[in-house]
Amino acid sequence: MTTDIDHPPRLTRLAFHGPLSEDRARRLVDRLAATEPRTVLDIGCGWGELLLRVVGAVPGATGVGVDIKAEDLARGRAAAEERGLDGRVVFAEESATDTARGPADVVLCLGASQALSSAPPPRSTAEALHALRGLVAPGGRVVLGEGFWERTPSRDELAAMWPDARADEYLSLGGLVDAAVEAGFRPLWVETASADEWEDFESGYRCDTEEWLASHPGHPLAAETRARVDAQRSSWLRGYRGVLGFAYLTLAPVA
Repeated sequence: MTTDIDHPPRLTRLAFHGPLSEDRARRLVDRLAATEPRTVLDIGCGWGELLLRVVGAVPGATGVGVDIKAEDLARGRAAAEERGLDGRVVFAEESATDTARGPADVVLCLGASQALSSAPPPRSTAEALHALRGLVAPGGRVVLGEGFWERTPSRDELAAMWPDARADEYLSLGGLVDAAVEAGFRPLWVETASADEWEDFESGYRCDTEEWLASHPGHPLAAETRARVDAQRSSWLRGYRGVLGFAYLTLAPVA
């Protein structure tokens, strides 16, 4: 029998659930705060770190984070309380599909476009962009964090990635920006995660588990956990490293 304490801690080394550095996050927050938003909506928020930073940077602003993972939402609520933002930020455990939470002055969707569309990728990205256009208030801003192919992956690289990975699964960066324009946005800022940001994220994503495995080699869960984390690392190092990019698009809705 195992208890919660027998499991490795989860994602405690990550400030953000994605390849996002402190410097880039600061620039994003500064640009968004300069628009003086009253309301901020975070789709697929996880623990909502960027949501909390934007709300915290704008006196009087309020925010809502929507996600279906209770553990991450609890982490977000605890962080909001610690920063004195619990009266201004709500973390809602609910689906974002057809959400009625908008319109908001700032809408964040970082690595969570699948929460807005059940279509297979890359069509899901286009559908998510149209959904985001309906969630942002006139004159507002959307920040979309989305994967794209840096280049067309080889057959061997695809085979080393996740199950059923496809060469048409992601758009190119140009195709992603075109999809945003087609959905009714103008791209104010187009940024992509650096190799350092990817390495910090990938290592931080597994660090808790790796330390746990080093300390608990004979644990009943060790073999299963080791196989899972080794497969994740191999997928990155042999598959999508240098192939899969991640873009941060700051978008303004066309009036």
